[in-house]
Amino acid sequence: MYKYDSYDHQIIKDRVNQFKDQTRRYFAGELSEEEFLPLRLQNGLYVQRLAPMLRIAIPYGMLNAAQLRRLARISRDYDKGYAHFTTRQNLQLNWPSIKDAPQILAELAEVEMHAVQTSGNCIRNVTSDQFAGVTPEEMVDPRPYCEIVRQWSTFHPEFAFLPRKFKIAVNACPDSDRAAIHVHDIGLQIVKNADGDLGFKVLVGGGLGRTPMIGAVIREFLPEQDLLTYLEAILRVYNRYGRRDNKYKARIKILVKALSAEGFAEKVEAEWEHLKDTPNRLTQKEIDRVKQHFVPPDYEDITDSSMLQNQLAENTYFSNWYSRNVAPHKRQGYSIVTLTLKKLGVPPGDASARQLDQLADLTEEFSFGEARVTHEQNIVLADVPQDKLFELWQRIKPMGFATPVLGTLNDIICCPGGDYCSLANAKSIPVAEAIQAKFDDLDYVYDIGELDLNISGCMNACGHHHVGNIGVLGVDKKGEEWYQVSLGGDSGQKASIGKILGPSFARNEMPEVIEKLLTVYVEQRHEDELFLDTYRRIGLKPFKERVYAGTH
Repeated sequence: MYKYDSYDHQIIKDRVNQFKDQTRRYFAGELSEEEFLPLRLQNGLYVQRLAPMLRIAIPYGMLNAAQLRRLARISRDYDKGYAHFTTRQNLQLNWPSIKDAPQILAELAEVEMHAVQTSGNCIRNVTSDQFAGVTPEEMVDPRPYCEIVRQWSTFHPEFAFLPRKFKIAVNACPDSDRAAIHVHDIGLQIVKNADGDLGFKVLVGGGLGRTPMIGAVIREFLPEQDLLTYLEAILRVYNRYGRRDNKYKARIKILVKALSAEGFAEKVEAEWEHLKDTPNRLTQKEIDRVKQHFVPPDYEDITDSSMLQNQLAENTYFSNWYSRNVAPHKRQGYSIVTLTLKKLGVPPGDASARQLDQLADLTEEFSFGEARVTHEQNIVLADVPQDKLFELWQRIKPMGFATPVLGTLNDIICCPGGDYCSLANAKSIPVAEAIQAKFDDLDYVYDIGELDLNISGCMNACGHHHVGNIGVLGVDKKGEEWYQVSLGGDSGQKASIGKILGPSFARNEMPEVIEKLLTVYVEQRHEDELFLDTYRRIGLKPFKERVYAGTH
């Protein structure tokens, strides 16, 4: 895990002191609301429907025990005792006061955390696979490249005021994509060329929101040393040609569509000619320096798995959890464990201060003091010895982390929605809770199999509804909350945008609508066929006919 050096500490300390003075001047009447707005946004502070919201950066989802304990204390002292993990591997406080924000940032800085560039028209938090560095699927560990991009982009003066916010994701698995790189402004897929050299396939122009798009490949292979200079070329083209007259048309995806992928790539290549041999070209020494922060922990040699096999055979509940929440590790004798934040009655992604403290304890006892935040709003312990899995499972059950629904329809991605967000058209959390309550039979949930169900409260798509196998979008109809359903979305290597099913539904209809969709799937599926596979084979029509039969 990356550790701050003296430059990092000084930069963040200076930013904290700067914002402290800006906040003082605001409350003293020396700064107007209009003048203070961009200053607070640059420090991750929003004003939401009921209170301010502070978004805290968690670079590529990595947290250590000290940081978890600090987040727990801050949520107790300055908020209402809980926090919310987002789909972009960050954390949000929903009830801090503006006056307390500078002190919160000061306390975060003490454990090497901050909130810079979590808002505004700049390069946001760089995200990646929550299994990075430990999954046997990956080509290499993508985290060093995420860190290189983070260091390059933080406070980059040329890209502090882009036409719109900008998001970058990195993936290193050839056959899976837990980072959703196809729906980011820039997606980087780590690849090797015919000579075995490491580099990147570069995708540009993906994104969700009002105009969802899948990113286009503009370069099949970019050598790793050219990463920053090529990213700089992309950002320069966007900064020069991106629209600034209409915020709804200001994202890079609109520019790529207007120019075509080929036309955009041509401009990037022309700009890159001026940049490729500049000092920003990475050296092997610099790559190796960053990689030193991501060396494997001090693993033990564990070869005997007989205890685990006996525990799985003797306990069905443990076996169910293991089959859902435990993934293979590249090191023999270890496993990757996902702790779910999807307990019925708790908003997806929420964790109490007590749970954050408990997570800190768990990381130290079971996973070398580190945890990761997932795109699906869950938490990962990446390095758990297999002979401790049963003990871990017993520990997390009373904590609310052992709900064995990972990857199922009850592992819902959900934005805070109208309960908190001033942009939302409708509430998201009650819909998620109603669906989870409707499908509380685990045998049925397991029979349905893997299924992504994503809910957003508005077109900004913070719940990533466009790429849910089933997506739910809150819409406003003459001041009333209604919900539009889409099918067929996917954020993986075969990424796709869901198609709208038809007219929207009232909130109380949503559980029944989901039930009808699942009934069609069960009736139509082939053996071992997932929901998405069935949808892609039979299309939208059978689902639409069933849902709207006799109602519209």
